[in-house]
Amino acid sequence: MTLLKPHRVIREDRADGTILLRSGYGMSPPAARTTDWLDRWAAETPDALFLAERAGEGWRETPYGEARETVDALAGGLLAHGIAPGVPLMILSGNGIDHALLMLACQRIGVPSVPLAEQYSLIPGAEVYITDIARRVRPAMVYAADGAAFQRALGLEVFAGLPKLVSRNAGAAQIRLDVLAREGGDIREAAAAVGPDTVVKILMTSGSTSSPKGVETTHAMMCANQAQIADAFPFLGTRPPRLLDWLPWNHVFGSSHNFNLVLAHGGSMHIDAGKPVPQLVGETIRNAREIAPTIAFNVPVGFAMLRDAMRDDPALRERYFTDLDMLFYAGASLPQDIWADLEAMALEVRGDIPLFTSSWGLTETAPACLVQHEGTANVAGIVGVPMTGVTVKAVPDGDGRYEIRVKGPNVFKRYLNDPVRTAEAFDEEGFFLSGDAMRFVDAADMGRGLRFDGRLTEDFKLMTGTWVRAATLRLEILGALKGLVQDIALTGEGRDEVGLLAFPAAGLAHEPDDGAARLAPDAADEIRTRLAPWSTGGSATRIARVMILADPPSMAEGEVTAKGNLNFRRLLTRRAGLVERLYSDAPCVIRIGTDTP
Repeated sequence: MTLLKPHRVIREDRADGTILLRSGYGMSPPAARTTDWLDRWAAETPDALFLAERAGEGWRETPYGEARETVDALAGGLLAHGIAPGVPLMILSGNGIDHALLMLACQRIGVPSVPLAEQYSLIPGAEVYITDIARRVRPAMVYAADGAAFQRALGLEVFAGLPKLVSRNAGAAQIRLDVLAREGGDIREAAAAVGPDTVVKILMTSGSTSSPKGVETTHAMMCANQAQIADAFPFLGTRPPRLLDWLPWNHVFGSSHNFNLVLAHGGSMHIDAGKPVPQLVGETIRNAREIAPTIAFNVPVGFAMLRDAMRDDPALRERYFTDLDMLFYAGASLPQDIWADLEAMALEVRGDIPLFTSSWGLTETAPACLVQHEGTANVAGIVGVPMTGVTVKAVPDGDGRYEIRVKGPNVFKRYLNDPVRTAEAFDEEGFFLSGDAMRFVDAADMGRGLRFDGRLTEDFKLMTGTWVRAATLRLEILGALKGLVQDIALTGEGRDEVGLLAFPAAGLAHEPDDGAARLAPDAADEIRTRLAPWSTGGSATRIARVMILADPPSMAEGEVTAKGNLNFRRLLTRRAGLVERLYSDAPCVIRIGTDTP
């Protein structure tokens, strides 16, 4: 049976309307270093599976004892090649066993690893972002899993003269990882100098509303967060978690949250090379037929694809739900229809429902700060209550909405080489300014938790001075236009009407019109019909005009972040001419709430 703690929240009200929230539970003592977990399980359960990845029809498997030996050998090899503690190593490729072992080797001797989204290396034109980040980070070595596949990125001028480390298909002047592991020496002095405050990872923020920042992540931050997670979910101590997980390690949730969750509790991670996109979800489903997770982490679209696959596959449903303790969604709210379908499948398979939950946090908070650790009655979108050791500062933003600021042992101290934005990130009391807004589920009962209500930096003012709550409105519109558009960006800052630029879904027929697109009359009418509920009312929620974009968002031009999100500021800046056309009577503009074609 899944063990849960009921919510317990301490509230403090200030005269200015600010509310401070803390957990009513004390925080458990954290480990000092992430590598202490590796040492523990290598000693206690050396033969237990730690990491696995696909190798043909089977799996390459690495148990804890072998992992520790390889980590120490790699750490020695890094030192032998002159990689000094405190000087970063950049990782260009995605999730994999070698990536994991190299990352832990860096953490063993105090070398910050800097994982980047592999799309930057593999999509032509996106290498400019590798160059920009590398110039700021100034790495001493660069790693990619495949020397041939990543040849173009490894050959960038910014990496000239640096050692190039690869796992396979090594080219000239490239070092194979297994060779590096045989070249090492004594790591005891370097390892002994590593403490809780040593920076061992630099994670880049998503860059959806500004240029990416490098978050200096310490052992203390990551270890504190795992102690906080274990405080919220005591069942983690009853059996080692088993994950089948694709979430990328260049992002804080896949890396500091999920990977460390497995390591902290002596669990196992099967690395899923699939992703929730049509061309790769088949690999995820293939893996799910073999590996039964005890915790399932995913984004809502990923759960939607799994639900669709399980509808007509009783064996897959049985495999997926039998051992599941918790289903955890992140990135956005889980739509109610997906939630209801998954609950019904779980009931059919096992007669009860595992915990369906979510949390909230950022790269700067390592990541979790709020968590929903009580079961909810089929309600998505709640991000919960403060975790142990965290203080949440809720500052009134009007109409029952609060700006959220946080303080705790999992919160970062500085951005890499960026004192200005570091200073801007904290208020006068030392609370981190998250930039997110929330509402209380029940203002009279703090135990009901908080609900996410958008990014403050996405909000904008119309020329009337009226604020548009862009993030909330955007999610509503995306739901209304499901199947017609893939994504949207709201417009209207400094204007008198809210409009939107939309990227068409596959199958929405359109004719290119100088960067915009013209739809057939019936398709335009369908958009008008679906947006009718937003065609009246106040100006802050009224959609007046829509333009379908002919060209997809470009990662190479910075319109898409490493996480796959739109960079709204970059998109609107780069397509400023189309925004001007949107506020004209051009034939490509679909007027909403009017008979004008």
